[in-house]
Amino acid sequence: MRTDATTDSGVPGHDVLISADGVRISAVHHPDAARGLCFVVAHGFTGSWRRPKVAAVMAGLHRHGGVVGFDFRGHGASGGASTVGDREVLDLDAAVAWARRLGYRRLATMGFSMGGSVVVRHAALYGGVDAVVAVSAPSRWYYRGTPPMRRLHAAIDHPVGRFVIRTALHTRVSARRWSPIPAAPKDVAARLSPIPLLVVHGDSDTYFPIDHPHQLYAAAREPKELWIEPGLGHAENAVGPELVERMARWVGEHVAER
Repeated sequence: MRTDATTDSGVPGHDVLISADGVRISAVHHPDAARGLCFVVAHGFTGSWRRPKVAAVMAGLHRHGGVVGFDFRGHGASGGASTVGDREVLDLDAAVAWARRLGYRRLATMGFSMGGSVVVRHAALYGGVDAVVAVSAPSRWYYRGTPPMRRLHAAIDHPVGRFVIRTALHTRVSARRWSPIPAAPKDVAARLSPIPLLVVHGDSDTYFPIDHPHQLYAAAREPKELWIEPGLGHAENAVGPELVERMARWVGEHVAER
């Protein structure tokens, strides 16, 4: 059964949401007076809505509608510990529910890296959104085919590594292993239809090579679109204003059609 988030009001535009499993989620709202379209932005692993690169993406999207940003569990000012893509669907669902309560008629989720996997899984499992954009997202779990991913897995799987992530990157990672293992993005992508899906990936991504976006795109049903961006690196740290503008326009066009 789906449970909507509740809010604990604080600074104007900044709220604390409560996920369905009781985790406090730090969130921010950049309003659009018309309450037409709202973008809900899901950052990558070790990110936060306060980080400059995420804030820049949100600022670009704000030219096209309202924006809700939030910190995944274990990140930034949120509580709990990161499960690196599993229970994070509940955090996103809390942010989506908040955007609905704020009065927005159309919602688009946009996720980066880990957040990209979360927006796909959330739309497949919960629905309730009008468009999904997955940027630099993995299509499958436990990928160790690149040096950055091998280093990341080694850190997450070891107490010393988790300590380094917590102290250096301000991200608390759960020591518990997945049980059961959640369905991978590629395994649920077909359930999104008829929600439009845009898969965006760089051909210079050092974390996930381009077989990941191709696999995710192939698993999804129409309506869907795949952009392989020349020279683009990984996630929000690589995305510039021009790409943000194009993604926002794609969302605007596709939600208008529904």
